[in-house]
Amino acid sequence: MGLTRTEFFTEKQNKTASIMKALGHPARIAIIDFLLKTDKCICGDIVEELPLAQPTISQHLKELKNVGLIKGNIEGNAICYCINKKTFIEFQKYLTTVFDKLEKQENNCC
Repeated sequence: MGLTRTEFFTEKQNKTASIMKALGHPARIAIIDFLLKTDKCICGDIVEELPLAQPTISQHLKELKNVGLIKGNIEGNAICYCINKKTFIEFQKYLTTVFDKLEKQENNCC
């Protein structure tokens, strides 16, 4: 998280921020969309789908995997990637809480 003083924040706040940061790039959103569409794939499948070089896609996959949004299993000499449903469910719970609280607010102060 760069120079942010993460020790002042809860583990959940730091985890949520890391997920949001990882999702803050359109290539990573495209990778997630592709994995949702295909259920699982090998890195080469993503390279064929997106207009990015293989090393660039590998870096994006690494970032998504580091925050737990995707999982990767070695199959032969390739890595097969899939969505990590558990992390998305945790993230969904956070967003649901935010939207529920917004919905209950009578008016916005600004």
